[in-house]
Amino acid sequence: MKAENNKVVAVNYTLHAQKGNEPEKFIEQTSSENPFVFLFGGQQVIPDFEKNLEGKTAGDSFDFTINAENAYGMPEADYIVKLDKTIFVRDGEFDHENIKVGNDVPMYDKEGNELIGKVVEIGLEHVTMDFNHPLAGYNLHFTGTIKSVREATPEELSHGHAHGLTGNEEHLH
Repeated sequence: MKAENNKVVAVNYTLHAQKGNEPEKFIEQTSSENPFVFLFGGQQVIPDFEKNLEGKTAGDSFDFTINAENAYGMPEADYIVKLDKTIFVRDGEFDHENIKVGNDVPMYDKEGNELIGKVVEIGLEHVTMDFNHPLAGYNLHFTGTIKSVREATPEELSHGHAHGLTGNEEHLH
């Protein structure tokens, strides 16, 4: 069975990323026990990830790079914002425990959507946060193998996502 729309695909991969002329750095690796499982065509993954896997079958290997522009895009200056330091006050005190340069902090926009921001700088009155994706500006290099390809269940198709390797695993909505 081939990896194509409405199929559930499980892959084992290693991901490295590279920005400009910097050396590649290791990002993550799946395992045989815990592969990455997704509904092909479900708009859950980077489109070029699917393009590079399309037509492959269980046991096929892959080795491809997705340019930054087609992955998480380039960093946007508009996504780096200065927030009033009072936002980070808890029980009358600035939250020094969680708000440290380099920390990722979950926050919410006006519509209640969760955003993860990296603390870039802490000033006297403001905290500068970077809401760019951590891999913005990086070329992504995937290597791995297709573990399995199966038909999606009707429930998976109606939900728009895979429910694990067999389609019977518990899932959250």
